Amino acid sequence: MNSWATPPPALDDCILNVPSPHVLLVTLNRPKRMNSIPYALHWQLEALWSWFDDEPSLRVAIITGAGNKSFCAGSDLIEIDKVNTAKQSGQVDAEPWKHSHPKSGFAGLSRREGRKPIIAAVNGFALGGGMEIVLNCDMVIASPTASFGLPEAQRGLYASGGGLPRLLRTVGLPVASDIALTGRRFSVEEARECHLINRIAKSSESLLREAVEIANSIAAISPDAIVVTRAALREAWETASVERAFQLTHARFDSRLMKGFNAKEGLAAFKEKRPPRWQGSKL
Repeated sequence: MNSWATPPPALDDCILNVPSPHVLLVTLNRPKRMNSIPYALHWQLEALWSWFDDEPSLRVAIITGAGNKSFCAGSDLIEIDKVNTAKQSGQVDAEPWKHSHPKSGFAGLSRREGRKPIIAAVNGFALGGGMEIVLNCDMVIASPTASFGLPEAQRGLYASGGGLPRLLRTVGLPVASDIALTGRRFSVEEARECHLINRIAKSSESLLREAVEIANSIAAISPDAIVVTRAALREAWETASVERAFQLTHARFDSRLMKGFNAKEGLAAFKEKRPPRWQGSKL
């Protein structure tokens, strides 16, 4: 079905589709567990996003949840309870790293740097780790019935997937404090008002179609430009100095971008008044 250079890694409880050329759709498929994520799936998803970054035929990805109730309810608390009970009873874990998150965070996304953009299509509630996924995606579109929250503090915990500094950078200290310290759930309208999401879908039924339309608009531009523009935005978000962020991105990419095929092709297509014929990014 797909002319991928290499096959994607094996995944449990996830469905992969290509709804449009150059677009990968990843669906968390655990609706009976509210699309919560067990330990093993975090590592599998990290491998998937690494593969996605390296796969030349793909330019943008979408992540969503199965069903219409939950995007992702966070960690699989039943599994966590079993692991903690085993530890308390003195059972030795032969592979303790498997009961943690990878470096890229919750679902391989909440602390991901990556090369290519990922869009969150939030089809229901995004709570805890689910919201931390949203906070580090490049764009977010949500169903009219979606809701959001970081309830960890209500359970004596804290949002440990990297979401708190990203929340603060996006909405500022007062709003971030309101969300994280109360643990309250808030609506899709409030999420849009404080710039946590880009848009609200016309309906729950049209959510994925609208997400693919956004993805198509990204996939239509130069793959090199996608990588470099995203890197520049991320550098500015992560770096305290605006000028330093520019310098780092410029030094890393400017020469390589301009020497590459796609920059030359884009200029040639403009001059010749024709659609560009992009190649996979070599950056």
